Amino acid sequence: MHKFVFHNDSLLPLEQVRLSPGQAGLLNGWGVFTTIRIYEGQPFAFERHWKRLTTDAHRIDLPIVQNEAQVRESLMELLRANEVVDGCARIYLVYNKIGIWSSREHMPTTDLIMYTTDLPLRVGPVKLGVQLNGRHAGHPLSGTKVTSWLQNVWLAEQAHARGFEDMVLVNEREEVAECTAGNLFCVKAGSVFTPPLSTGCLAGVSRQILLEEAERIGVSISEHVMGLEEFLDSDEIFITSTTRQVQPVSHIEKREFTHEGEVTRALAKLFDHLVDLYVASDEGHVHSGTLKS
Repeated sequence: MHKFVFHNDSLLPLEQVRLSPGQAGLLNGWGVFTTIRIYEGQPFAFERHWKRLTTDAHRIDLPIVQNEAQVRESLMELLRANEVVDGCARIYLVYNKIGIWSSREHMPTTDLIMYTTDLPLRVGPVKLGVQLNGRHAGHPLSGTKVTSWLQNVWLAEQAHARGFEDMVLVNEREEVAECTAGNLFCVKAGSVFTPPLSTGCLAGVSRQILLEEAERIGVSISEHVMGLEEFLDSDEIFITSTTRQVQPVSHIEKREFTHEGEVTRALAKLFDHLVDLYVASDEGHVHSGTLKS
């Protein structure tokens, strides 16, 4: 984590930021967050991240005081203070005044917390394990990116302990959903498929960009419910996320895949191109939800 943090309406040195044990949402995990990749000092696809963040906040009845323009301006101030050219930013909205354990301290109803970090090292094709019942598609908050993230980080550590980068999470209906921190795609005879949101997967920003933009290079991507065996019977498999962009998968458990596949390489190249377009566009914005040509 870098030197400065943006907390509510102030840019503060990290050691001066105070979070209270009376902030009920902080301790109960009643909040939402997003991770944004920074390229050349610009928060990539900020508008998309903000839209998902606010959608998730409304879903858990979390009041939002700040607007998109205010938060983006504050984030840019934070990036300048931390001298971030390439890295990551986290934006959190945490419910303070909820439940019987909240304190009477003077604090906003909802806390805004933003910080930046160096980019996590994500290299080469990855190996994945499999976790049955790793997602609960029937849960009312399924697919919501909430701060109560224990299931994800715990499963990620289980994967690391087994020598894997992450897990393929299978839901209670035996459908492939996602990884703990990324969306899954597979390639079959040149066509690309990804699990639909009904499986309990997160509506990832990188996932949505590919769904909208893959036709630029003549690639068809469809949402499709798959059991584990159908998913494993693929020519190529890859992950998308903010920190990975498009990352090939070489193994799932003991099953090996073509990790230098033509389709995965083409989509990775497309994503790089879309990032370049965004950074070069006016103020790094996406207009009308479509990346500029």
